[in-house]
Amino acid sequence: MKVHVLALEGVFDTGLATVLDAFSTANELAEMFGLTSLRFEISIVGVRDAVRTSQGLNVPVLPVADAAAPDLVIVPALGYKMPGPLLAALARQDVSDAGQVLRHRASQGAMIAAACIGTFVLAESALLDGQDATTTWWLAPLFRQRYPKVRLDASRIIIPSGQLVTAGAALSHLDMALWLIRQASPDLAALTAKYLVVDTRPSQAAYMIPSHLAHADPVVERFERWARERLAEGFSLDEAARATATSTRTLARRMHKVLGKSPLSYFQDLRTELAVHLLKTSDESVDKIASKVGYADGVALRLLLRRRLGHGVRELRSHQ
Repeated sequence: MKVHVLALEGVFDTGLATVLDAFSTANELAEMFGLTSLRFEISIVGVRDAVRTSQGLNVPVLPVADAAAPDLVIVPALGYKMPGPLLAALARQDVSDAGQVLRHRASQGAMIAAACIGTFVLAESALLDGQDATTTWWLAPLFRQRYPKVRLDASRIIIPSGQLVTAGAALSHLDMALWLIRQASPDLAALTAKYLVVDTRPSQAAYMIPSHLAHADPVVERFERWARERLAEGFSLDEAARATATSTRTLARRMHKVLGKSPLSYFQDLRTELAVHLLKTSDESVDKIASKVGYADGVALRLLLRRRLGHGVRELRSHQ
């Protein structure tokens, strides 16, 4: 399989290295175990002759015009973690040129994969319009505002959608690489994960900081403050609207625009956040913690955590 890793100026060092290391490890293991038909031919390509990483390292790139058509194109993140610098980077000509390359490769039938900030580069190409996608969790409000045609679910680590694959924040580059290897050989992907000591992470929800997301909008921020004060009491949309000095319809609309969630769903996120914190940092019983986040007993809390995080109380308590 021919794999192009498209490196742009300011590429995120860890993301680029993680993708390359995962595929090179898979190649070494395939050779070790006689699976030579599964070899990945990796090339780092660029739309400019010279590329430097966000940490200033020079990256040797093959001009994309000189590269044979690939089966897979991977877009690692750019090293811009905050909205201002990221928006300036997305306005660059090389990002626009990369979009043309991605559209051309997709028209040739190549699979396109992007992780973290790389999902913004992919979205700039318009290939994600009308598709399901994920992105780095703390920039999800910006992603929703900039790309309203994309069906975003920032809670997930990996989302395949047709010939496109997107992955969440930073180290999800590794999750993405293993997912891509798994499409060629589940056994090789499992072996690579064991050698790299990687656990499965189905969701970003456990890593999200709800208050960070809420600060993207003053109405959402007011709702978050109100909600945190009454997690044990229960949810009322009418009371939430009064507390945020807006109508129920406006509150729901603002919440969906910024977070892609209903007020009730975000209220549940805050309950989850508090429950996880208490499970990791206190010796209180599960039933006691359940009462603090508005549930009658530990059974309901266990179901909430498993549904929203992909794991439950026992797994969280094991990390204490």
